[in-house]
Amino acid sequence: MPVRNAEATWEGDLKGGDGSMALGSGAFEGAYSFGTRFEEEQGTNPEELIGAAHASCFSMALANELAGDGYDPERVHTTADVHLDTDSLAITSIELTTEATVPDIDEEAFLEYAEGAKENCPVSKALATEISLEATLTN
Repeated sequence: MPVRNAEATWEGDLKGGDGSMALGSGAFEGAYSFGTRFEEEQGTNPEELIGAAHASCFSMALANELAGDGYDPERVHTTADVHLDTDSLAITSIELTTEATVPDIDEEAFLEYAEGAKENCPVSKALATEISLEATLTN
């Protein structure tokens, strides 16, 4: 079973600190801050990365479900809008919007496949999964 990883470091308090994050594959490394997360400052943030993960996972899951039933998906493009409530500091919703080119399928059937992919893609499932934690204090 593959295990994928990423890491992040935060230094300082919430508003004055800054952080860095990196994917274990080396495909991305970048900085983040209060401004990139809660304001409109240029840079990335955890919610943007969750959106990218969800959009890409959903697109693959939809293509896989369609192909598994004999359809030939040519293109699946998905965006994910991740809504962060800055008062409660909670992700309140994720809006997936997908557009696909799939010959020989009607809209009703396509929408059923899209709903199935939304429910069954691993990232959708992960957002409702148990999270374990091991914490160590170093002084």
